[in-house]
Amino acid sequence: MKRKYKLFDSVVKLNQLVDQYFEYIKGEYQPAVKQPKLGKTKSEAGSERICIREPEAPTLAGMILYLGFNSREEFESCAAAGRYRGPLNRAKLRIEAIFEQSLHGHSGGAIYALKSMGYMESMDKTEKEAADRPVLKVEVMQSGPGTAANEKEVVL
Repeated sequence: MKRKYKLFDSVVKLNQLVDQYFEYIKGEYQPAVKQPKLGKTKSEAGSERICIREPEAPTLAGMILYLGFNSREEFESCAAAGRYRGPLNRAKLRIEAIFEQSLHGHSGGAIYALKSMGYMESMDKTEKEAADRPVLKVEVMQSGPGTAANEKEVVL
C-alpha cells in the first residue's frame, strides 16, 4: 500500500515544497516607508527593508518538518526508495552544499551538521602514523597515607 503524504502527493508538489522551504528560510521583509530625501529618487529612498521574520539557517530537521514528515526515520525511508527518492535526496544535498560552503568561515556548526549527515573526518598522514604507534599505559599507584573519610581521621 502506498502511503499518501500530508503535504504532497506528487513529485511536482514535493519539488515545489522543497523550493518553498528554501524561500521560507530567507525570512520575510517589507519595504520601509520613507519620504524621498532631497536629491534622491523614489527608488533609492525605498530600497531599505523592514524585517518581519528573521532568516533561518537551513537544517535537515527543519526541512523534514516543513515537508510534513513526523520523524527523520519516516523521511529516510521515503528517501530510500520509491518515486520521491530523487527529489528528497536532492533536497538533502542542497542543505549539505550550504553547510559545505560555510566551512570556509566559522565552521564549528557546519562540521557538526555535516557529521550528523554521515560525513567523517579523515586523518592526515601524521595522525595515521601516530595511531599505529604502541600506546604507553600509565597507572598511578597510591603512596603515603590514604584519604581521610571525615575530620576525626585526620592526624596532626
